[in-house]
Amino acid sequence: MAPPELSLPATDADRAALRESRAQHVGQKPGTLTVRPGAPTPRLFLMAYDEEGCDEAEYTGRYDELLEAIRTAPERKYWLDVRGYGDLPLLERIMENFNLHPLQMEDVLGDYQRAKVEVFDDNRLFMVSRMTEFTESLEIDDDQLSIFTGPNYVLTFQDDYQDCLEVLRNRLRGPSSQLRRRPIAYLAYALTDVVLDHYYPTMAAIGDYIEELEDSIFVARRERRLLSRILQVKKSVVRFRRLVYPERDKIAEILRLPDEVMPEEIKTYYRDCYDHAIQALDLAESYRDNISSLADLFLSDQSNRMNEVMKVLTIISSIFIPLSFVVGLYGMNFQREDGHGHVMPLNMPELYQPWGYPALLALLALIVAGQLYYFWRKGWLSSND
Repeated sequence: MAPPELSLPATDADRAALRESRAQHVGQKPGTLTVRPGAPTPRLFLMAYDEEGCDEAEYTGRYDELLEAIRTAPERKYWLDVRGYGDLPLLERIMENFNLHPLQMEDVLGDYQRAKVEVFDDNRLFMVSRMTEFTESLEIDDDQLSIFTGPNYVLTFQDDYQDCLEVLRNRLRGPSSQLRRRPIAYLAYALTDVVLDHYYPTMAAIGDYIEELEDSIFVARRERRLLSRILQVKKSVVRFRRLVYPERDKIAEILRLPDEVMPEEIKTYYRDCYDHAIQALDLAESYRDNISSLADLFLSDQSNRMNEVMKVLTIISSIFIPLSFVVGLYGMNFQREDGHGHVMPLNMPELYQPWGYPALLALLALIVAGQLYYFWRKGWLSSND
């Protein structure tokens, strides 16, 4: 399966704009709509389909024509996809025309809602899912997908022009698409299912990187930033778990909805989604344990390397201790004769022997050889200890 086509990770300017947008909500009355600075201009895409075929067009800048296209053929099913939030008056018109609650639109424009499902008037649903990707900067990048259902349409909102839903569009375009023959609620399920399916490439990318880190522990022995990379991936795995847990709870809540809100035939497919969410959580739990073990392995390996260094330094110190003692002893200033010219035989007579210097060097060499032999017999010179 090809990796999901999602947006690039947010820049520092994007994060600053998001923080500013959140700060604007502080103290405002519920349902107040605000758009974060720098949000892209909305692009409107409409797919109209039935059992006979599928028509699609972009209505950016032609919202009135889009409404007219939906009203002239109420027997068809529609998927209206709004990408970008940079035009608040247009979003307010969409909210009014499709009878959306201001609190729901506030959740849409906030773009940081956890996965959830709400039932509102006429048994319509409002659902939120999180699309994910493991980026090259070793972070989990997630985008919000907001879904509204209606009698003959599904309305989706997302803050970016790119998403992971192209595979679903291709299914609708297919000449013998089963998706076009099913009720409109099935399209809402299919959107959730595609988002869940793309959790697996995300987790596969994390798993491959964890294996790469594991190999680096033993191969790239001088990698100083390895522990930082391990902890960064662990943070990404923990964040992924926080994204999947609400998705599982959302699907469980959908399965508990009455049949007049969610038909039993559609619940069958949501049960499969629930299984996928559980599997994704199991993978996340497994990867979290693996990355924790990897951090312990790295620290243990670092400790072993330090012990090897200390062993070498200790052996070198042990070799030079007796040598330092001998040369220090012979480096003391003793006189052979006293002030009256009398010879003092006990004051290092070796200093006046013709072979004293070579004999001392030989003694030092024997001491070193004896120490090395002793260390070797003890196994202290083996690199396998």
